[in-house]
Amino acid sequence: MEWIIDLLRSHSELAIFLTIALGFWIGRFKIGQFSLGTVTSVLLVGVLVGQLDIKVDEPVKSVFFLLFLFAIGYKVGPQFFRGLKKDGLPQMGFAVLMCISCLLVPWILAKIMGYNPGEAAGLLAGSQTISAVIGVAGDTINSLNISDTEKVNYNNIIPVAYAVTYIFGTAGSAWILASIGPKMLGGLKKVKAACKELEAKMGNTEDEQPGFINAFRPVVFRAYKIENEWFGNGKTVDELESYFDANDKRLFVERIRHKGNIINDINPSIILQRDDEVVLSGRREYAIGEENWIGEEVFDPELLNFPAEVLPVMINHKSYSGKALCVIRKEKFMHGVSVRTIKRAGISIPVFPQTIVDQGDTLELVGTKKEVELAAKELGYADRPTNATDMIFVGLGIFLGGIFGALAIHVGGVPISLSTSGGALITGLVFGWIRSKRPTFGYIPEPSLWVLNNVGLNMFIAVVGIAAGPSFIAGFEQVGWSLFIVGAIATTIPLIIGLLLGRYVFKFHPELILGCTAGARTTTAALGAVQDAVESETPALGYTVTYAVGNTLLIIWGVVIVLLT
Repeated sequence: MEWIIDLLRSHSELAIFLTIALGFWIGRFKIGQFSLGTVTSVLLVGVLVGQLDIKVDEPVKSVFFLLFLFAIGYKVGPQFFRGLKKDGLPQMGFAVLMCISCLLVPWILAKIMGYNPGEAAGLLAGSQTISAVIGVAGDTINSLNISDTEKVNYNNIIPVAYAVTYIFGTAGSAWILASIGPKMLGGLKKVKAACKELEAKMGNTEDEQPGFINAFRPVVFRAYKIENEWFGNGKTVDELESYFDANDKRLFVERIRHKGNIINDINPSIILQRDDEVVLSGRREYAIGEENWIGEEVFDPELLNFPAEVLPVMINHKSYSGKALCVIRKEKFMHGVSVRTIKRAGISIPVFPQTIVDQGDTLELVGTKKEVELAAKELGYADRPTNATDMIFVGLGIFLGGIFGALAIHVGGVPISLSTSGGALITGLVFGWIRSKRPTFGYIPEPSLWVLNNVGLNMFIAVVGIAAGPSFIAGFEQVGWSLFIVGAIATTIPLIIGLLLGRYVFKFHPELILGCTAGARTTTAALGAVQDAVESETPALGYTVTYAVGNTLLIIWGVVIVLLT
């Protein structure tokens, strides 16, 4: 055991990876619907490992934190700037007002309780579940004109206050928005009815606008032998597809076997005759059972052996940005192509005919390789999966952000700046928006973005926990259990304010109020709880713009609350 302790002390990098491994493992466990989450688990394990008095070099923490902040900005950048457009301004205004309450409420409570800047920052970080505040506030504290001892004490108390308040910050937010929220908006039954009403307006009915599917409704390719007398002396491909369309089935002819020969190049005028074999593509529920009308389904490996593709496409052509899916569907190039999913700022949104497509959205298209690639060319940029990250883009972005953040103005002799971390967040926003406009460069694959985001943050948190370990228990005794109650109040009041703002000031749809409130607080867990409660995906429509604004402002508040306190 002594050998292991000495090894960890002399090789602090091993202590960090041990903390990450145990923290991610503990973060998997759930008690009912509650989980500590990865970040809190890593922090607490770091505190435990830190009892061994392990010293970690400061640059390690900063490097991972900058990677995390740049990744956050890159991810939400397109939606942040979309909020500046006319149709996004109401949601952006809502998010700004709610974020202000997320700052003022913890700050007022901190002043009442007499908390120091570190305790106030930890209260903000935990009660609003914005872990990045730990780093941003720490950078700001280090720039204050105070003694080194005070800087260390303030920085060490931040993770303690965060850990105490984060539990209710996460679980409480989900409970408030999923249980109390619908009651404040007229009752759960009324909110569910409003969700169904919005879904109906957007075309989510059994008999309207086929061809728009969720991930659990895959596109299939099936072959049938034509036996129905309806075909008589022959019907064209166009007549067959029009027949399907008239019967609310969006199915496409992809391939034909005529007199033993396979026809690959399908055009609307080709004649289909009895005893021909035809491959249809479309939603599973529409394709299955066609043997009851066309004829028997056949197993023809040669006929079905052709390239089909699932292709993510980033929308960046202005002619289709701001258009509803039902409008895009009518374009000639969408023949044979279905939309499986839509992601906005990494969040899946409902795939309804009236869903508006924004620049920077990623649509997952399904169809034959030829048809999908044609649609991708018209809509925007084929975002094919790749392992390569544009590290020139990432490195330059963080470098420029650091320079911008390091610039300071002096007020009363006190230097005020965004710090290098805040600068990395801002350039991440700008670079993410640029990439949505010019997607030929600056690509960060989703797995890489996950690593930059999650590993970057948790590496930072691990180092914070290890550094705070020796003083954590004393710090916990300092803040006491009263901080948990204060944190619960700091979590609850902004959420209530958000619900009231959405209902009486902005007059949003009830489900959008819930989504906007969850987004402004950047609590994805609460969004999932709300969607389960109202049995609808529509709250996600209010989540993305407010999530982008919340992620930006709440992190910056880490600077502000230290200066205010």
